[in-house]
Amino acid sequence: MFKRLCQSILAGVCLLWAGSVYAQSRVDFVVSGKNKSSVDAMEVNGVTLVNIQRAARKFGVSVELFAASKQAKISSKGFYGILTASLDEAIVNGQNVALSTEVVNNGGDLMAPVDFFLLPAFQKSINRYVEFKDNKFLIERRFTLAYESPQIEGTENKLWFSAPDNLKYTVKQINSHTVTVTFKNVVLKRDMHERFNTDYITSMGVMQMRDDAELKVILGPKAKDWGFTPAAKGWFVFRAAVEKGTPVLKADDSTTVAPEQEIKQQTPRAADSSAVESPSVLNEEDDFEEMPADESGAVTADTPTEVPAEDPAPSVPVTSGPVFKEEPHPLSISAVHPKIRIVVDPGHGGKDAGAVRGRYREKDWNLAVGKELGRLLKKAGYEVKMTRETDVFIALGDRAKISNNFKADLFVSIHTNATKNTAANGFQVYFRSEKATDKEAAETAALENEAMQYEEAHYNFVDALLQSLAKNEFMNESSKLSGYIQKEVYRQPGIGIAVNPKTGLRQANFYVLRGVNAPSVLIEMGFISSPKDRVKLSNATVQKKMAQGIFNGVVQYANTELKNK
Repeated sequence: MFKRLCQSILAGVCLLWAGSVYAQSRVDFVVSGKNKSSVDAMEVNGVTLVNIQRAARKFGVSVELFAASKQAKISSKGFYGILTASLDEAIVNGQNVALSTEVVNNGGDLMAPVDFFLLPAFQKSINRYVEFKDNKFLIERRFTLAYESPQIEGTENKLWFSAPDNLKYTVKQINSHTVTVTFKNVVLKRDMHERFNTDYITSMGVMQMRDDAELKVILGPKAKDWGFTPAAKGWFVFRAAVEKGTPVLKADDSTTVAPEQEIKQQTPRAADSSAVESPSVLNEEDDFEEMPADESGAVTADTPTEVPAEDPAPSVPVTSGPVFKEEPHPLSISAVHPKIRIVVDPGHGGKDAGAVRGRYREKDWNLAVGKELGRLLKKAGYEVKMTRETDVFIALGDRAKISNNFKADLFVSIHTNATKNTAANGFQVYFRSEKATDKEAAETAALENEAMQYEEAHYNFVDALLQSLAKNEFMNESSKLSGYIQKEVYRQPGIGIAVNPKTGLRQANFYVLRGVNAPSVLIEMGFISSPKDRVKLSNATVQKKMAQGIFNGVVQYANTELKNK
């Protein structure tokens, strides 16, 4: 009895001692900023160890376990490592490599210190950068360009990027609102979109597009001067300032460094262009495919990721240099182009009749009102571009391209609604967002998006992603424009179509509004499916009154929101 009691006390002491050394936990895998999964982990004297088999599967590499020798073999293209229980070193590609602590056999599960998966040879084999921080594996593309942080100050805003010194790029002003920087032959660390709503930068988006990456910046109301330029070794900056004449950053300006509070003061690893995989296969959703285990518990990869050869650094120097435009606020337009530019887009056309009821076709009403609106705008001194002036088919994607090539300041698309419910009626104005206001708004978007069935070209997925960047950039201004138009149509006599101030302003995901680099709205003048709206909209006089109301709203917006900024 006494012997059993001593054995129990000894076992309890051993358990308490083991618990003080071995603390069970979990380690997360965060890929491109997104938490994907986690694996079993433990703490041994302050060092984190992870389950070898499960961690290897998360990294997408092959792993074999050997029960008798208590070993694990991890392999991928150009890499193999052998880990052995009770040893504080591993064999990596035939060489002994020291580990921070010994490998532990935890009830049959082999646990390795996390620093094994941080070895440069392992990172190179999976073609990713791997860090361990705050009990997380942080996994990123093997990038050459990284957006690091914003720097918001009194008279200027800065966006900091780390990149090789020989970074090649081009800068272009798309229109009065938008500036783009195209980076040549780079791999972007992560696609990003941020809204600042400051006086100098409203928002920015940067994303990978095949072999290049693109930064799109929407300037704020006081951004008189802007540009993208080298700042210090390994650092580049986009800068928007309060006025022209502010000192321009130079590549050799020794006083210009990346902000200490935001960025580590070191040459960024993004400047190392070795072992970079082709950016054409990368996207924001990059993840590791977990290797399935066979019946023996071994995990194999039939086609491991190939490790690319190191690419020589480009020898062509940056030729674009500091690029600072002497521009006014992008919405004050006078120095960009002398008149406000407006695109009028009569919806549908040609083989796409739109909604049809009897002898009435939506495309005809849209064209009639659109042409009258264009005439009124031109007469008032605006520069106007019609997407169509005759009964021709224009692809939805081409309408946005027409607007952007024109460098439009506003985009107004004219349509007529339809539904199975003949009681539905009234004037509505929509601006684009990913989420519809309600079910009716979603159905309206689906109706207008049906024009895509007439497209004769298949749209590239990357192009669609680039177009989606614009989804939030002009949402506020588009909402304001919608409000002015709704108010003026409501006040315009002689139309006779209901305008509900509470429900007439809506939002939905309209394809035609995607990618338009300007505040943009889609107007549903009424319902062709409503007998009383149909009687009104088929009348030429009402069509002119409708155009007059829309015109008044556009003018009110331009005079209030554009020229006063």
